[in-house]
Amino acid sequence: MTALIEIENLTVAFRSKGREVRAVEGVSLSVEARESHGLVGESGSGKSTILRAICGMAPVTGGSIRIGGRPVPTPRGRAFSTEVQMVFQDPYASLHPRHTIDRTLSEPLAIHGLPGADARVVQALTEVGLPPAFRFRYPHQLSGGQRQRVAIARALMLKPKILLLDEPTSALDASVQAEVLNLLNRLRAEQGLTFLMVSHDLAVIDHMCDRIMVLQHGRSVEEITRDDLAHARMTTAYARSLFDASADRMLDGTTEPTS
Repeated sequence: MTALIEIENLTVAFRSKGREVRAVEGVSLSVEARESHGLVGESGSGKSTILRAICGMAPVTGGSIRIGGRPVPTPRGRAFSTEVQMVFQDPYASLHPRHTIDRTLSEPLAIHGLPGADARVVQALTEVGLPPAFRFRYPHQLSGGQRQRVAIARALMLKPKILLLDEPTSALDASVQAEVLNLLNRLRAEQGLTFLMVSHDLAVIDHMCDRIMVLQHGRSVEEITRDDLAHARMTTAYARSLFDASADRMLDGTTEPTS
Protein backbone atom coordinates (compact mmCIF):
# COMPACT_ATOMS: atom_id res chain seq x y z
CA MET A 1 0.00 0.00 0.00
CA THR A 2 1.29 3.47 -0.91
CA ALA A 3 1.66 5.75 2.09
CA LEU A 4 -0.34 8.98 2.06
CA ILE A 5 2.71 11.02 3.12
CA GLU A 6 6.14 9.93 1.87
CA ILE A 7 9.32 11.82 2.72
CA GLU A 8 12.67 10.54 1.46
CA ASN A 9 16.07 11.90 2.48
CA LEU A 10 14.65 15.37 3.18
CA THR A 11 17.20 18.12 3.69
CA VAL A 12 16.32 21.71 4.59
CA ALA A 13 19.19 24.21 4.70
CA PHE A 14 19.29 27.95 5.41
CA ARG A 15 21.94 30.64 5.13
CA SER A 16 22.54 32.33 8.49
CA LYS A 17 25.29 34.86 9.18
CA GLY A 18 27.20 33.74 6.12
CA ARG A 19 27.11 30.03 6.83
CA GLU A 20 24.84 27.16 5.89
CA VAL A 21 22.62 25.74 8.62
CA ARG A 22 21.08 22.33 7.99
CA ALA A 23 17.85 22.35 9.96
CA VAL A 24 16.85 18.93 8.61
CA GLU A 25 19.24 16.41 7.09
CA GLY A 26 18.41 13.10 5.43
CA VAL A 27 15.09 12.46 7.14
CA SER A 28 12.79 9.79 5.69
CA LEU A 29 9.35 8.84 6.95
CA SER A 30 6.02 7.55 5.72
CA VAL A 31 2.52 8.00 7.11
CA GLU A 32 -0.34 5.70 6.14
CA ALA A 33 -3.85 7.00 5.53
CA ARG A 34 -5.78 7.58 8.80
CA GLU A 35 -2.61 7.16 10.84
CA SER A 36 -1.37 9.68 13.39
CA HIS A 37 2.42 10.04 13.30
CA GLY A 38 4.38 12.05 15.86
CA LEU A 39 7.63 14.00 15.61
CA VAL A 40 9.42 14.65 18.89
CA GLY A 41 12.70 16.20 19.92
CA GLU A 42 14.21 19.16 21.69
CA SER A 43 13.83 22.71 20.42
CA GLY A 44 15.85 23.07 17.22
CA SER A 45 15.68 19.38 16.35
CA GLY A 46 13.96 20.12 13.02
CA LYS A 47 10.50 18.76 13.76
CA SER A 48 8.52 21.93 12.93
CA THR A 49 10.76 22.56 9.92
CA ILE A 50 9.60 19.26 8.42
CA LEU A 51 5.97 20.42 8.58
CA ARG A 52 6.89 23.75 7.04
CA ALA A 53 8.81 22.02 4.25
CA ILE A 54 5.73 19.96 3.40
CA CYS A 55 3.69 23.17 3.15
CA GLY A 56 6.30 25.00 1.10
CA MET A 57 7.17 27.38 3.95
CA ALA A 58 10.76 26.11 4.26
CA PRO A 59 13.21 25.47 1.40
CA VAL A 60 13.65 21.84 0.39
CA THR A 61 17.30 21.57 -0.60
CA GLY A 62 17.42 17.81 -0.95
CA GLY A 63 15.21 14.74 -1.04
CA SER A 64 11.54 14.46 -1.97
CA ILE A 65 8.04 14.86 -0.54
CA ARG A 66 5.04 13.01 -1.99
CA ILE A 67 1.39 13.24 -1.04
CA GLY A 68 -0.79 10.38 -2.24
CA GLY A 69 2.08 9.09 -4.37
CA ARG A 70 2.53 12.42 -6.21
CA PRO A 71 5.42 14.86 -5.73
CA VAL A 72 4.26 18.09 -4.10
CA PRO A 73 4.27 21.00 -6.57
CA THR A 74 6.26 24.22 -6.19
CA PRO A 75 4.56 26.51 -5.41
CA ARG A 76 2.05 24.36 -3.58
CA GLY A 77 -1.10 25.93 -5.09
CA ARG A 78 -4.80 25.51 -4.44
CA ALA A 79 -5.02 21.79 -5.15
CA PHE A 80 -2.45 21.12 -2.42
CA SER A 81 -4.47 23.11 0.13
CA THR A 82 -7.52 20.94 -0.47
CA GLU A 83 -5.46 17.92 0.60
CA VAL A 84 -3.19 19.32 3.31
CA GLN A 85 -3.80 21.93 6.01
CA MET A 86 -1.74 23.05 8.99
CA VAL A 87 -2.75 24.00 12.54
CA PHE A 88 -0.20 26.25 14.22
CA GLN A 89 0.98 26.51 17.80
CA ASP A 90 -0.43 29.93 18.70
CA PRO A 91 -4.10 30.29 17.74
CA TYR A 92 -4.15 34.02 18.46
CA ALA A 93 -1.24 34.71 16.11
CA SER A 94 -2.71 32.52 13.36
CA LEU A 95 -6.12 34.26 13.32
CA HIS A 96 -6.53 37.76 11.84
CA PRO A 97 -7.45 39.98 14.81
CA ARG A 98 -9.74 42.24 12.74
CA HIS A 99 -11.66 39.49 10.96
CA THR A 100 -14.77 37.93 12.43
CA ILE A 101 -14.80 34.16 12.84
CA ASP A 102 -17.32 34.06 9.99
CA ARG A 103 -14.91 35.81 7.64
CA THR A 104 -11.99 33.66 8.78
CA LEU A 105 -13.88 30.44 8.09
CA SER A 106 -15.51 31.67 4.87
CA GLU A 107 -12.27 32.87 3.28
CA PRO A 108 -10.96 29.43 2.13
CA LEU A 109 -14.28 28.73 0.41
CA ALA A 110 -14.24 32.13 -1.29
CA ILE A 111 -10.68 31.61 -2.55
CA HIS A 112 -11.66 28.25 -4.06
CA GLY A 113 -14.99 29.51 -5.40
CA LEU A 114 -16.99 27.03 -3.37
CA PRO A 115 -20.68 27.71 -2.60
CA GLY A 116 -22.68 27.31 0.59
CA ALA A 117 -20.41 29.28 2.90
CA ASP A 118 -23.08 30.06 5.50
CA ALA A 119 -24.10 26.46 6.02
CA ARG A 120 -20.51 25.22 5.95
CA VAL A 121 -19.38 27.78 8.57
CA VAL A 122 -22.17 26.72 10.93
CA GLN A 123 -21.34 23.06 10.33
CA ALA A 124 -17.63 23.64 10.97
CA LEU A 125 -18.28 25.45 14.26
CA THR A 126 -20.60 22.66 15.36
CA GLU A 127 -17.97 20.03 14.48
CA VAL A 128 -15.45 21.68 16.81
CA GLY A 129 -17.95 22.19 19.63
CA LEU A 130 -18.67 25.91 19.26
CA PRO A 131 -22.15 27.46 18.97
CA PRO A 132 -23.12 29.05 15.61
CA ALA A 133 -23.36 32.49 17.25
CA PHE A 134 -19.55 32.49 17.59
CA ARG A 135 -19.29 33.26 13.87
CA PHE A 136 -19.93 36.94 14.63
CA ARG A 137 -17.21 37.25 17.27
CA TYR A 138 -13.59 38.36 16.92
CA PRO A 139 -10.56 36.35 18.12
CA HIS A 140 -9.97 38.61 21.13
CA GLN A 141 -13.47 37.73 22.37
CA LEU A 142 -12.59 34.03 22.60
CA SER A 143 -10.52 32.04 25.07
CA GLY A 144 -7.32 30.34 23.95
CA GLY A 145 -9.04 26.98 23.67
CA GLN A 146 -11.90 28.48 21.66
CA ARG A 147 -9.44 30.20 19.30
CA GLN A 148 -7.66 26.91 18.69
CA ARG A 149 -11.01 25.26 17.94
CA VAL A 150 -11.62 27.99 15.34
CA ALA A 151 -8.15 27.35 13.88
CA ILE A 152 -8.99 23.65 13.59
CA ALA A 153 -12.35 24.48 12.00
CA ARG A 154 -10.61 26.72 9.45
CA ALA A 155 -8.16 23.92 8.60
CA LEU A 156 -11.09 21.60 7.93
CA MET A 157 -13.13 23.97 5.74
CA LEU A 158 -11.79 22.48 2.50
CA LYS A 159 -12.16 18.91 3.83
CA PRO A 160 -8.47 17.97 3.56
CA LYS A 161 -7.15 14.45 4.06
CA ILE A 162 -4.12 15.52 6.09
CA LEU A 163 -3.65 17.82 9.08
CA LEU A 164 -0.16 18.97 10.03
CA LEU A 165 -0.27 19.81 13.74
CA ASP A 166 2.53 22.02 15.06
CA GLU A 167 2.37 21.91 18.89
CA PRO A 168 -1.41 22.51 18.71
CA THR A 169 -1.93 22.63 22.49
CA SER A 170 1.35 23.95 23.90
CA ALA A 171 0.02 27.53 24.10
CA LEU A 172 -3.06 26.42 26.05
CA ASP A 173 -3.68 25.95 29.75
CA ALA A 174 -3.23 22.37 30.90
CA SER A 175 -6.92 22.11 31.74
CA VAL A 176 -7.84 22.91 28.12
CA GLN A 177 -5.21 20.76 26.41
CA ALA A 178 -7.04 17.47 26.91
CA GLU A 179 -10.27 18.92 25.48
CA VAL A 180 -8.55 20.02 22.27
CA LEU A 181 -6.61 16.76 21.91
CA ASN A 182 -9.76 14.71 22.41
CA LEU A 183 -11.49 16.91 19.82
CA LEU A 184 -8.71 16.20 17.31
CA ASN A 185 -8.92 12.46 17.96
CA ARG A 186 -12.69 12.52 17.46
CA LEU A 187 -12.40 14.47 14.20
CA ARG A 188 -9.73 12.10 12.97
CA ALA A 189 -12.03 9.12 13.59
CA GLU A 190 -15.14 10.79 12.15
CA GLN A 191 -13.52 12.30 9.05
CA GLY A 192 -10.83 9.71 8.32
CA LEU A 193 -8.03 12.24 8.77
CA THR A 194 -4.29 11.60 8.73
CA PHE A 195 -2.15 13.50 11.26
CA LEU A 196 1.53 14.42 11.26
CA MET A 197 2.02 16.01 14.67
CA VAL A 198 4.89 17.87 16.31
CA SER A 199 5.19 18.04 20.09
CA HIS A 200 7.86 18.26 22.76
CA ASP A 201 5.48 16.58 25.21
CA LEU A 202 5.59 12.79 25.18
CA ALA A 203 2.34 12.58 27.17
CA VAL A 204 0.60 14.38 24.31
CA ILE A 205 2.28 12.18 21.71
CA ASP A 206 1.32 9.03 23.64
CA HIS A 207 -2.31 10.20 23.67
CA MET A 208 -2.40 11.07 19.97
CA CYS A 209 0.05 9.08 17.88
CA ASP A 210 0.41 5.53 16.55
CA ARG A 211 4.10 5.88 15.66
CA ILE A 212 6.75 8.37 16.73
CA MET A 213 9.96 9.59 15.13
CA VAL A 214 12.62 11.00 17.46
CA LEU A 215 14.71 13.83 15.99
CA GLN A 216 18.01 15.29 17.16
CA HIS A 217 19.96 18.06 15.42
CA GLY A 218 17.85 17.67 12.28
CA ARG A 219 18.34 13.91 11.97
CA SER A 220 16.13 10.95 12.77
CA VAL A 221 17.68 8.91 15.57
CA GLU A 222 14.88 6.45 16.33
CA GLU A 223 11.34 5.44 15.37
CA ILE A 224 9.08 3.76 17.90
CA THR A 225 5.45 2.73 18.27
CA ARG A 226 2.99 3.93 20.89
CA ASP A 227 3.41 0.58 22.66
CA ASP A 228 7.20 1.05 22.70
CA LEU A 229 6.70 4.47 24.27
CA ALA A 230 4.25 3.14 26.87
CA HIS A 231 6.75 0.47 27.94
CA ALA A 232 9.85 2.68 27.61
CA ARG A 233 11.36 0.50 24.90
CA MET A 234 13.83 3.01 23.43
CA THR A 235 17.12 1.97 21.90
CA THR A 236 18.99 5.31 21.97
CA ALA A 237 20.21 7.30 24.94
CA TYR A 238 18.72 10.49 23.48
CA ALA A 239 15.21 9.04 23.20
CA ARG A 240 15.56 7.67 26.72
CA SER A 241 16.54 11.12 28.00
CA LEU A 242 13.41 12.65 26.42
CA PHE A 243 11.27 9.98 28.07
CA ASP A 244 12.89 10.50 31.46
CA ALA A 245 12.54 14.28 31.25
CA SER A 246 8.86 13.99 30.32
CA ALA A 247 8.24 11.57 33.20
CA ASP A 248 9.99 13.95 35.63
CA ARG A 249 7.81 16.88 34.49
CA MET A 250 4.67 14.82 35.03
CA LEU A 251 5.79 13.88 38.54
CA ASP A 252 6.58 17.54 39.29
CA GLY A 253 3.14 18.59 38.07
CA THR A 254 4.52 20.77 35.26
CA THR A 255 2.99 18.52 32.61
CA GLU A 256 -0.39 16.89 32.99
CA PRO A 257 -1.21 13.67 31.17
CA THR A 258 -4.21 13.98 28.88
CA SER A 259 -7.38 12.08 29.54
